[in-house]
Amino acid sequence: MRKIIASLDIGTNTIKLIVGEFVKNKLNILCVSEIPCKGVKKGLIYNKEELIPVLKETFHKAEEMLGIPVKEVVLGIPAYYTQSQMSEGSSTITNEDHLVTYQDLIRAMHATSYNKIGEDDELVSILPTTYKVDSDIVKNPINMIGHKLSLKAVLVTVPKSNVTSFLRVLESIGIKVIDIVTTSLADYATNRFKESGNKIGAIINIGEETTTVSIFNKGILTKAEVIELGGANIDNDIAYIYKITKKDARELKERIGLACSDMAKKEERIIVTDRLGEDVTINQLDLSEIIESRLKEILELSKKQINLLTKREIEYIIVTGGSSEIADFNNLLDKVFTKPHILGKIDIVGARNNKFSTCIGIIKYYNGRLKLKNKEYSVFNLDELEILSGIHKKVSINENSILGKLFGYFFDS
Repeated sequence: MRKIIASLDIGTNTIKLIVGEFVKNKLNILCVSEIPCKGVKKGLIYNKEELIPVLKETFHKAEEMLGIPVKEVVLGIPAYYTQSQMSEGSSTITNEDHLVTYQDLIRAMHATSYNKIGEDDELVSILPTTYKVDSDIVKNPINMIGHKLSLKAVLVTVPKSNVTSFLRVLESIGIKVIDIVTTSLADYATNRFKESGNKIGAIINIGEETTTVSIFNKGILTKAEVIELGGANIDNDIAYIYKITKKDARELKERIGLACSDMAKKEERIIVTDRLGEDVTINQLDLSEIIESRLKEILELSKKQINLLTKREIEYIIVTGGSSEIADFNNLLDKVFTKPHILGKIDIVGARNNKFSTCIGIIKYYNGRLKLKNKEYSVFNLDELEILSGIHKKVSINENSILGKLFGYFFDS
């Protein structure tokens, strides 16, 4: 079975729907549908009547690109009030050979959450940390011989209110949510590196209206906090100072703005029309100083938040999110952080932008869960996969084209 997964990230600025396929453990993007969002504020729904039409448009755009509808998604959930707690569970090995199977592992994982989740909380993930077969600690229990499988795991929960409103809206337009993933877990799945599984680190995602700070201990999410500042605050600053629209402010930021003003040039100028209809000349240096000031505030607050979330020594800091794509962002990181820091970089054809960090990570994270449970999954059924593969599509080739002449050369009798 082809492993094709669809992820949905409903952000304040845009809705992102990505369909990706794993081929030999490499993620290939089949479709990216991105539509400006309405009805969402700081990652949470405030007006479902505004959100529903743009959600429909997002899925319709994906269907136009793929030729088949996307009916199931893994959904990204904001990290507001994320809680992580350590728990233990076990299962008895009942088969005749006393070999630990994936079913035993799943039962033990479920046991870790039994009577541990509050009525107002939603379990997002079970992250195993230690496996034990009988009295022996093992790295991988599958196919080991024993009578009892025990494990320690971190249970990640979010308030149900963060989840139910999204589920209801998607259900109303005929979309099934097969799983949920917090933005923190998704960002780690996107940006982890070879040594991160043995280190304590932080991931900072600077989004449109919020910045999420997440702490990971050897790849396990331990704490997460949301700061209510993001890229939109930069746009507001520029719009206020130059008396221009927020749309023009955003375009200015993306066109000539720098995250670090050290390399900005006063000679590089652009003329825009303000809200009074008058022409305003804006130079790169002044604009970049505005951008740097706000970004520096966000990063400094993130640094303080890291110190509040953990007293352990941080060994790496990864910064991602759409606002980290502003030119010269790396130079700003050098100013703010003394610890080893990494600017996130997504190098997947079709989604080479840090604004896709969460959406890409949702797919990668869910793929990891499938592997852990030894399950297969595709968002499309067999008939849909045939359509996707082009089996039922007729390709018309112009006989006068180069391709047409090649076909004639090889296949004419």
